[in-house]
Amino acid sequence: MDDFDLIVASFTTQYGLRIRDIKDMRWSEFKSLLIGLGPNTILGRIVSIRAEDDSEVLKNFTKDQQRIRNEYRLKKAKRPGNKKEAEKASEMFEKVFWEMAGLNTSELSRQ
Repeated sequence: MDDFDLIVASFTTQYGLRIRDIKDMRWSEFKSLLIGLGPNTILGRIVSIRAEDDSEVLKNFTKDQQRIRNEYRLKKAKRPGNKKEAEKASEMFEKVFWEMAGLNTSELSRQ
């Protein structure tokens, strides 16, 4: 399951929203809702696993939790630390969001 699937599931769980059905939500509202996702959503639980650094807690991780954490750390280590790359990724994510909402990406500049 990739992060987008986690976001979709978490929006449905917490807000009762189906992202693919949202047609007129602004990007800023989407980001606010994303930031507001709680720890009881699938994304919240995964983020907690990925971010854990307490050695005592890590000792008690299940094999699945260890796998989730290790996969994320490996993926993170391969990412470029370049601000331009991060901005490009953010723009791509925004484009995907708008396309899912059924809007042409040329409409982005008008939003």
